[in-house]
Amino acid sequence: MDRPLSRAVEGPMLDVRDLTAGYAGRPVLRGVSLAARGGESVALLGPNGSGKTTLLRCISGVLRPQGGGIRLADRPLDGLRPRERARLAAVVPQRAECPSGLSVRQMVLLGRYPYLSWLGGYGRRDYAAVGQALAATGAAALAARRVGELSGGELQRVLLARALAQESPLLLLDELAAGLDLARMVELFDLLERRRAAGACVLMAMHDCNLAALYATRLMGLKNGRVLFDGPVSEVFTEEKLSVLYDIPIRVFPHPRWGLPQALLGRASGPWSNGAVNFAAGSAADGPESGPGSDGSH
Repeated sequence: MDRPLSRAVEGPMLDVRDLTAGYAGRPVLRGVSLAARGGESVALLGPNGSGKTTLLRCISGVLRPQGGGIRLADRPLDGLRPRERARLAAVVPQRAECPSGLSVRQMVLLGRYPYLSWLGGYGRRDYAAVGQALAATGAAALAARRVGELSGGELQRVLLARALAQESPLLLLDELAAGLDLARMVELFDLLERRRAAGACVLMAMHDCNLAALYATRLMGLKNGRVLFDGPVSEVFTEEKLSVLYDIPIRVFPHPRWGLPQALLGRASGPWSNGAVNFAAGSAADGPESGPGSDGSH
């Protein structure tokens, strides 16, 4: 599944312009714009209710925007038929309602729906794509099991396999790390990095900003439905921006192995916090404020 993508796109793979969207007339997103190309991995950061999932739902065609526009591969989203949309964008949702009686193989085979012939039958290429996707996500051993028997982490791997089997150049991921142990999480995000390097455009909503800093080429911060920041990890992963985004003091330090910026809470009230250094106070005991990673650089 790591071969170069065959449907190369000139210009942005995704182009969102001045998007307003919400539910029952209540706006959640207000004037959001985003452009992303193949080979980019964009992580959407922000507190609960900031609009990350709403943005992904609009891009996938599940939710109709109240204003603005979305283009996939330079084509208006609202002008694409469902199969055309699915050939361009594959989704791993945060909360998936899956038919519990389907086998894992059948579930992943649903990702081949955009390529079905008018006769409705799957062919050799479809089954090959499913086998490759199951192997890539480490889910091959689950192929014969029923979806309803899977743990949350196992289901995440199967949903990613379904998205990979779709062979779409845009991957939309809503909290892929949810329910995954550390080893499986690294395996799947390593897989996404290989897809990005092969030319895919990856857009992922994440709560773990440290994981985002390790795997994204670019970060977008959403707060109250608006874009707070958007740029390369080295420029926007800063104490000031993250503290404003999450409304809590954040300290940023370089990762001891790669030098990439990583965040730590600057305030907490746990059992070990009494007598500890209060980072938010800027005590001299904190150490020097300057140096590698202090401003989010790496």
